[in-house]
This record gives sequence, structure tokens and C-alpha cells, in this order.
Amino acid sequence: MRNPLADKVVDIKPSGIRKFFDIVSEMEDAISLGVGEPDFDTPWHIRDEGIYSLEKGRTFYTSNAGLKDLKIEICNYIKRTQGIEYDYNHETIVTVGGSEAIDIALRAMANAGDEVLLPQPSYVSYEPCAILANAVPVIIELKAENEFRLTAQEILDAVTDKTKVLILPFPNNPTGAIMEREDLDEIAKVIIEKDLFVISDEIYAELTYDKKHVSIASLPGMKERTILINGFSKAYAMTGWRLGYACGPEIIMEQMLKIHQFAIMCAPTTSQYAAVEALRNGDDDVRQMREAYNQRRRYLLHTFKEMGLECFEPFGAFYVFPCIKEFGMTSEEFADRFLREEKVAVVPGTAFGGCGEGFVRISYAYSLENLKIAIGKLRNFVERLRREQAEK
Repeated sequence: MRNPLADKVVDIKPSGIRKFFDIVSEMEDAISLGVGEPDFDTPWHIRDEGIYSLEKGRTFYTSNAGLKDLKIEICNYIKRTQGIEYDYNHETIVTVGGSEAIDIALRAMANAGDEVLLPQPSYVSYEPCAILANAVPVIIELKAENEFRLTAQEILDAVTDKTKVLILPFPNNPTGAIMEREDLDEIAKVIIEKDLFVISDEIYAELTYDKKHVSIASLPGMKERTILINGFSKAYAMTGWRLGYACGPEIIMEQMLKIHQFAIMCAPTTSQYAAVEALRNGDDDVRQMREAYNQRRRYLLHTFKEMGLECFEPFGAFYVFPCIKEFGMTSEEFADRFLREEKVAVVPGTAFGGCGEGFVRISYAYSLENLKIAIGKLRNFVERLRREQAEK
């Protein structure tokens, strides 16, 4: 019997996040700080709109690209927040989460052998999606001393005549790093000079704590080179609704839509009606959740400083990325031992790329009460490791 499997799929490693998620699910009284999922319920007025759509019998397919009203609201929202104008009919697609948008953007843009520049540490799906699109991922290792920001020089050092796409994952998962306007200005010059395209994953755009998020698509000459991806999971606490969107040049969106219509048909209808309400009336919900996350962020940074655990200050998303190199163990060893001994799950930095070695990701998308319990256990664990080192 011949091998029924595709080699490129077999060679892809499973997500490093799921391993610890699965272990903690089997442990009684364990606390997980590993999953990037808001602990807030979807706001009631958004849920009500989804419920109302079901009561009205709106259980049909929508158009492949999404509800007209939703696409209009997406374009209005981006214009209001970023100053970018998109045509709802030709430059906007509603997808099954931001993850689908990443996948179909890469498949629509990459020919076999094209290189995709991928800054790491970053979200676990980018590299596998590039491989499944028959592209060649080229890793750019972001540096802690640069606050894990991407620099123009790092792009120049990585680019070749085969490079076609840069993935721009900011605000960043897992580091919480952001890119400011001056950072993007320098990068945009290189992108235009080298004739590259950008997939800008802005799923955490609404969750920044110091300066307002700036999309690279808003810079001169960049809208026609950028696929802007966002969604409703993080900002509106709508992870299970599975809804995202992509905006970009019509020539690219036409091809993305073909993949979407054959593989997916359309995003969930109920979710789309709820999302219209989120965009129209959800600004206060986002603000309240952002303020709560910021309180948790400040608590973690203060506590890390007290315990002498090195961690740069993240200004986006809802993650911190403390350094654990002082303990002389790998990130996976640290996370595994912490889980076994203290029943608290964090994610090894290596789940997000090899350069994440020496770090762990801690999500603060959890209640302050649970964070205080978990960080108390982390303090005990860190003190125990330091005693062990002193006794050697």
C-alpha cells in the first residue's frame, strides 16, 4: 500500500502551545496562563445581535466575501481608526478568523520557491502556512535588546532576489512588542526599494497601552503592497465566533476570494451579524477590556521586577515574555517543571521559533485574581530554582 500522506504536512511539527494546553486540561486545580483567549464574555449587545439573527431565521449562506453591511462597517472602522480607505466590494473579504486570512493570503501570493520573510518569535501558524503554500520561510530572529522590534537592516540582511512577501506580526504574539510610526517608515523604504509585499497581521491592533497602533498600510506607497488582516477574537472577546477579515489590493483579493469560496464558502452567518453590532457599538467594550488588560500588565511587570525576573515592557497584545536564561535550562524544561511542580502552565518561547529559547510566554488574558495566584506560584518556583543553583 502506498504512503497516503503528503510529506510536507508530515514534516510540520504540531503546535507547541497545544502540548501544554492538553496536559493542563488533565490536571486538577491547574491554572493555565498559556492560551491567548480573553477571559471576558462576548459583550451582551453583540451576543444579542447574534441571537436575534437566529430568531429571524438568518441561517443562510452569505455572499462568499461576506455580508455587505459587515464589509461596509469594516471599511468604515479602518478609515476611522487608521485613515485608510478600502472599497468594501473589491478590497474586503470576511474570513473564518484571522488565521484563514493568513493562509489564503499566502496561497494567493506565493509561487513555489518564493521566499517569505518571517520575523520570530511570532504566532505559530505563519511558518506552516508558508510551507503549505509551497513558499520558503526565511526566519528573521528578533532581538530582546531591540524590544523584539523588526528593523530595516534585518530585512535588508535577509532579502534575496527570491523574496516576495514579508509577514509583519505586530502587535506581536508572543512578545507583546509593537512597531511605532518611525519604525514602520524605515521598513517601508526597504519594502518599496526591494519590491516586496506585506501581510500585516493586526489582530491585536486595538490592544496597545502607550501609543495608538499604526498600520503600515497607512504609509505612503504601502496600501497597494499590503494585505491588512484583523478580526474580532481578541478585541471583542469573540474567539469562538471565528470571524476575521482581510483588506488589500483588488488584484490580490480576487485570488484570495477564489480560495476562500472553494475551501470555505463563507464565514458563519450568525457571527457576521454579531460583528456588525460590534463595529457599530463596541468601542466602549474594547476600551474597558483594554483598561483591564493594562492593569494586569502593570501588575505582572511590577511583580517581575520585585522577584528580579528580567522582562522588557511590552506595549501591545496581552502577553509578557520574561527571560529565564539565568536558570540554565531550556524554555521547555522550565515550562514542564513549572507545570508539574506548581500546576501552572506557561508556553515555552521555542513554540514561537528557535530564537524564543530562554523565554516563556505568559498570557494575562486571565482574571487578576487568577494571575495573583499563578504569579505567587511562579515566585515560589523561581526562589526554589535559585536556591538549587546556590547549593551547586
